[in-house]
Amino acid sequence: MNALSSVTLIDGKATAARVLAEVREQVGSLRDNGLQPALAVVLVGMDAASQVYVRNKVLRAEEVGIRSLEHRLAPDTTEAQLLALIERLNRDPDVNGILVQLPLPRHIDEHCVLQAIDPLKDVDGFHSQNVGGLAQGRDVLTPCTPSGCMRLLRDTCGELRGKYAVVVGRSNIVGKPMAALLLQADCTVTVVHSRSRDMQALCRQADIVVAAVGKPRLIDASWLKPGAVVIDVGINRIEENGRSRLVGDVDFDAALSQVAAITPVPGGVGPMTIAYLMKNTLLALDLQQQAAHLERTACPSPC
Repeated sequence: MNALSSVTLIDGKATAARVLAEVREQVGSLRDNGLQPALAVVLVGMDAASQVYVRNKVLRAEEVGIRSLEHRLAPDTTEAQLLALIERLNRDPDVNGILVQLPLPRHIDEHCVLQAIDPLKDVDGFHSQNVGGLAQGRDVLTPCTPSGCMRLLRDTCGELRGKYAVVVGRSNIVGKPMAALLLQADCTVTVVHSRSRDMQALCRQADIVVAAVGKPRLIDASWLKPGAVVIDVGINRIEENGRSRLVGDVDFDAALSQVAAITPVPGGVGPMTIAYLMKNTLLALDLQQQAAHLERTACPSPC
């Protein structure tokens, strides 16, 4: 029996399709009640990769029935102009989600822009209020990639309680929120990074390894214990045998001899990110409705 025949390949495309079907059904129910969720996507500049990402997000939104509002701004758009647009979108009751595509041009302060988005419309989950809420275990908008990883893990492993998870990488976008979500699922969690000592030994103890460090094929079989479940978030373009190809942070072929389940690259985590952007847009609408209800009941007229 070869290694591949005994390993579960975690199919992110298939899972993302199921997530999008769930979203489509929920959107249909909302529309029956006179509501249509709306997602505003803001792109500043002409970055080629960003244009592809935005196009894909808009297409997925249209597929599931979410109204998409594109705002494509010139590369020389000022920070003040971008903040003014965000403020208009914040005030617009018909806009439920706001996504500012990163990276932004160098003359614009990314942190300032992300902080300007209403936390209840922050479908990327990057606002400090959502970051803090996640750390406290509250029901907030959470970064899409870690949320998608959690769905893959639950579908693959079932019960996560008590499992030992190692997250490789401590970025604000993936590593830190991933660790927080695993803690919420009652895992024991270690985050390793470039200053950690003997990362291999820590990973070799893990039931779950989430690789999100951006180094091609950093993790090989020697990092993994037999039967581990591996979620590879890395997407790295390399030149190999005269051809360009995408590989993860995990040496996929080498890992097959050790793991029980693993995400391929591409086709693993990637499709889940956009699927959970759509989920977050629905969650944003729900949180906004809850906030409006609390405001009405907390201050009955006359106030």
